[in-house]
Amino acid sequence: MTQIQLSDTQAVILSTACAREDGAIFPVTASLKGGAVGNVCKSLLKRGLIEEVAATDLNTVWRHDEERGPITLRATPLAYSTLGITDDQDETRPAETLPAPVQRRKGTKQETLIAMLRAEGGATIDEIVAALDWQPHTARGAISGALKKKLGLTITSEKVDGRGRVYAISD
Repeated sequence: MTQIQLSDTQAVILSTACAREDGAIFPVTASLKGGAVGNVCKSLLKRGLIEEVAATDLNTVWRHDEERGPITLRATPLAYSTLGITDDQDETRPAETLPAPVQRRKGTKQETLIAMLRAEGGATIDEIVAALDWQPHTARGAISGALKKKLGLTITSEKVDGRGRVYAISD
C-alpha cells in the first residue's frame, strides 16, 4: 500500500479530527488565513481522507447543498489508518498526533541555503543571492518562511564588520 504524504497543516487538521469522538473536521483549530482551510479540506476530500456528511450543528457547516442541506466534514477510516490510529488502541485517542518529520529532497536550493547558513561564519543576503540566483527578497522570505516557520530552525543574524548582516543557523 502506498504511504500518503501529508503536509504539516493537513496532518494537524486530520489528527485533531481523529481525536474527536465524532471525527469532525470543524471547528478547525489550526491558525490558517484566508481560503487556506478550504484548500486543505478540498485536498483531503480528493484523497478520500475526509468525507461530506449532513451537518447537525450549524456552527460546523462546510457548505450548503440544495438536496442534502447543510454539509460538514468528518475523517474517514483511511484518515485514521494514515495517521496510524487503529481500533486496537485505547478509546481515548491523543489530542494531537504529531506528523512525520519533514523529509527534504536532496540537491534543492533550500538544502543549499541550509548548508550555507550552517557553514562556519554563516552567509549574507548578497552571498545567498549570488549562490542561488535569487532576488534579495526571496532569500529573506526563504529564511523567515521556509526555514524559521515551516522547519522550525533557529536563525541568528548579526552585523559583521566588512561583511554586513550575517545569517546563521544556531543548533
